[in-house]
Amino acid sequence: MAERAAWLSIAVNVVLTLLNLAIAAASGSLAVAAEMVHNLVDLVAAVAVLVGVKVSERKSRAFPYGLYKVENVITVVIAVLIFVTGYEIAKQAVLTTEHQATVTPLMLGGVVLSAILPMLFSVYEMRVGRAVNSPSLIADAQEYRVHVFSSGVVFAAMVGQMIGWPLDRVAALVIVLLVAKTGWQLLQDGMRVLLDASLDADTLAQVRTIIEAEPSVAALKSLTGRNAGRYRFLEAEVALRVHDLDKAHAITERVEQAVRAQVPHLERVLIHAEPLARTHLRYAIPLDDLGGAISQHFGEAPYFALLTLRTADGVVQRQEMLANPHTDVPKAKGIRVAEWLMEQKVDVVLLKESLQGKGPEYVFGDAGVETLVTQATTLAEAVAALSEKG
Repeated sequence: MAERAAWLSIAVNVVLTLLNLAIAAASGSLAVAAEMVHNLVDLVAAVAVLVGVKVSERKSRAFPYGLYKVENVITVVIAVLIFVTGYEIAKQAVLTTEHQATVTPLMLGGVVLSAILPMLFSVYEMRVGRAVNSPSLIADAQEYRVHVFSSGVVFAAMVGQMIGWPLDRVAALVIVLLVAKTGWQLLQDGMRVLLDASLDADTLAQVRTIIEAEPSVAALKSLTGRNAGRYRFLEAEVALRVHDLDKAHAITERVEQAVRAQVPHLERVLIHAEPLARTHLRYAIPLDDLGGAISQHFGEAPYFALLTLRTADGVVQRQEMLANPHTDVPKAKGIRVAEWLMEQKVDVVLLKESLQGKGPEYVFGDAGVETLVTQATTLAEAVAALSEKG
């Protein structure tokens, strides 16, 4: 898709260059000549885009991470060529002697065509560029949009010539300003990627949400990302509740798959995991009532007490009482409750009876959540025992 759009861009630029060359030769208009030079430089840029699209997809032993940034180099090259175009147009506008151009309705029709063609192609190329996340195609599409406006300026200048207003030189200088503005924007975008600027804030926020939604992730310690051509690279460091290496590997793979499923154009996702340094522990205790009676039945307990204890001295720093949202679930009630507690980032579950061999035990085990059997009958007794132990 990207390669076809690049070939079509070359074809469109050939047509525009020949069309404006014919109009410039027939009319002698400085503004049309400037637009023709603009088209000629864009033709060279379109060829560069095609080369960039093809080369960026290659990998080799010398470039194991790919040549994705070639597309961004091409974007910078396009920007430089645009500046050269602006300089040439400005030089002609300032140094060329003012003269009366010849204007006919047929020439005006040609100028209108030179505006319609890039306008239609810009819409197509921008859609393709965004679909494949190609910076060089997007840059090329933006440049075509400049042509739409500059052709409008040329049209106004030629109409002015017909009614005796000498607007040719002014129109050429207006085109210079448009060209310079587009070139500067493209140069900024290309250089940001070449200098490894961060991914946009919205994408990083989306990835952060996905990672933090994983119950086994206790903390997201760092998250960085960058662009390279049309692709994105992400790296995150997370603290996990599990200490088993196999479980940690499974969790990081699960997180990576979740990120890839929701964030497009990802070439690489690296998740570095380390065990959580536990300065605090979060306990969950099933209760029969808000009075604090510990329930014998894990899945059917109407309430859960959530306690945050400081490991250094066993001091309870936070206590919550939450209603069990799954008491009316007819099947797999215990598993649903276990998954809900994982969402609450629980580290330890105190129970009156063991969950060995039951579904919730496997859910907790995969997430590194510990289950302990307590002899306490009330929440107050359990808190006292935990504080004494701490």
